[in-house]
Amino acid sequence: MMCMTAQLSRRAILGALAVSATLVAAPGAQKPAAPSTPPAAPSTPQPPAQPQPQSGQQPREVIRRTVDLVTTDVIVRNSDGQFVADLTKRDFDVYEDGVKQDLVTFVLTHGGRILNDVAAPPPPVQEGILLPPARPTNDASGRIFLIFVDDLHLDFRNTGRIRELFKKIGKELIHEGDMFGIVSSGPSSIAIDMTYDRKRIDEAANKIAGNGLKPSDIIDVPEGQQGPPEVRYRAHVAFSTVYDSLKNLEQVHNRRKAFIYVSNGYDFNPFATSRERSQAERFGMSCDNSVPGQANCSAPGGDENSSNNYNPFDRTSNEFAAADLASELAEVTRQANRSNATIYTIDPRGLVGGPDLDEKVDMVEWQNYIRESQTSLRVLADLTGGIAVVNQNDFDKALKRIDAETSDYYVLGYYSSNPDPTKKRRAIEIRVKRDGRYDLKYRTSYTLKPPPRTNTR
Repeated sequence: MMCMTAQLSRRAILGALAVSATLVAAPGAQKPAAPSTPPAAPSTPQPPAQPQPQSGQQPREVIRRTVDLVTTDVIVRNSDGQFVADLTKRDFDVYEDGVKQDLVTFVLTHGGRILNDVAAPPPPVQEGILLPPARPTNDASGRIFLIFVDDLHLDFRNTGRIRELFKKIGKELIHEGDMFGIVSSGPSSIAIDMTYDRKRIDEAANKIAGNGLKPSDIIDVPEGQQGPPEVRYRAHVAFSTVYDSLKNLEQVHNRRKAFIYVSNGYDFNPFATSRERSQAERFGMSCDNSVPGQANCSAPGGDENSSNNYNPFDRTSNEFAAADLASELAEVTRQANRSNATIYTIDPRGLVGGPDLDEKVDMVEWQNYIRESQTSLRVLADLTGGIAVVNQNDFDKALKRIDAETSDYYVLGYYSSNPDPTKKRRAIEIRVKRDGRYDLKYRTSYTLKPPPRTNTR
């Protein structure tokens, strides 16, 4: 598994505000007195005596408090579809779970240039808390891109098409002054730290090679307890790489972060009927392919052992494949929303037709596989405020749209005053107070970080 090694340190904006402080003990506290009991004789070992605090002395109290700056980007367009670039901080109202928030940061980026940047003040002072001094930001980059090449889910026969797509990304999307990084999930072994050098895009493009599974690689392999084991393993590697990369992006504030996700998508239960037929034939059974969507396999001596006469409760190995895929996609999108990163998915297959001639795949199953894999890419984009470039060949038009969305936007930030600090999922609503009809595109919710795992052993 390739994990991103980029450390957004040289040019990235400093990370999310976290304040941890210790309450100072009350003045006049004395050290505990030494124990008055003499030590025991050497021949009778005793446990060491513990110092006892003086009567009336309060134990030292430690308080830890975290104050997080919540940022979200918003694109405001008028009724003609044009970006509205003359709004001010006073023109926005932000609500979290119905509670109005006080905006502390306001950034306007228009045409890829920062025109207005209001930095966040220090977090609210808590009584009894010692706050460290504020740390200034050290970078004014307007756009930040992280490109993910999921070569574990890219067809080898489309390698030339994928490399051409990357050349278009370098020409149509990445401009001078943009910061970007590139990471891959598989044997292409691409790990380019965040940089401004656009020549690194051509360097990465020349290394890309699709390494996805062909339908025959999925159908002809014996299954595990959860269906095709290689299918799930590859998906876990890809999702883990994306998750770690998004966690690194949390360090960047007050900039729109675009995550370009190049993949063919995911399906945890592909070609189910064909896999059933293949497994039955390996056990010496004969199958009738005349009925689409049914295996119709039986033993040579008759149909008393037909694969259609089975107890449905005996086949539970891959029944929850769709739910498992949805769960992993949901966790990736939650991390993207916590990082305020927008995912733009691109399927380099373009407009998909039928399977290759040398692949013996039922057309109905092929269409189901394409639909499921494209749906997974749409979910990643829709739940993070991005767009999914799937089932289309006009990549130039799609890249120009992504370029426009990452060039014109506002970034609003606030210190959450949610009355229920234990609520994990927070709904966000943004309103424009100025008269007129506006179309707002923004992230509608975010989820708090899960608590760190503790070792119970």
